[in-house]
Amino acid sequence: MPNGCWGWQLTNDDWQLTMIIKLERIKLQTRKTEEAIDITAQVDEVVQKSGVKNGLVNVLTTHTSSGLLVTEGIPCLEEDILTHLSRLFPEDENYHHRRYLDYDGRLGFNADAHLKSIIGGVSCTLPIENGKIVRGSRQTIYFMEYDGPLERTYLIQILGE
Repeated sequence: MPNGCWGWQLTNDDWQLTMIIKLERIKLQTRKTEEAIDITAQVDEVVQKSGVKNGLVNVLTTHTSSGLLVTEGIPCLEEDILTHLSRLFPEDENYHHRRYLDYDGRLGFNADAHLKSIIGGVSCTLPIENGKIVRGSRQTIYFMEYDGPLERTYLIQILGE
């Protein structure tokens, strides 16, 4: 089996199942303190190159102050999401996290970003059918930056046959 793949085969020559598991790490440079970045095309490309015909794709941020969302892909909604999350979790609130963190040697200052990440989520999973991601016609996959600008990493893991 090639690296990153596993499978099993019955002794009966009538059929065989091979499971493909692939993991891609994607780096992304965010440009603003908060922004919604459409990563749908990148996820589609990784799925297409994987060779998986049927399975699942999971997208995950590796950071605790960013997130992943699937929603309608229009600029006014991107703006609404960020505006309303900021109303729920204002930057200047008196958070318990806003203190010296002795285990880290730094001042905690970004509790609002962590809370937005918790509410919005850090991953999304979508089905793959006939080599393509199955989603609604308006669904867009967004990387959500809540504490930028920073270089970020997100993972795309594909499982299937």
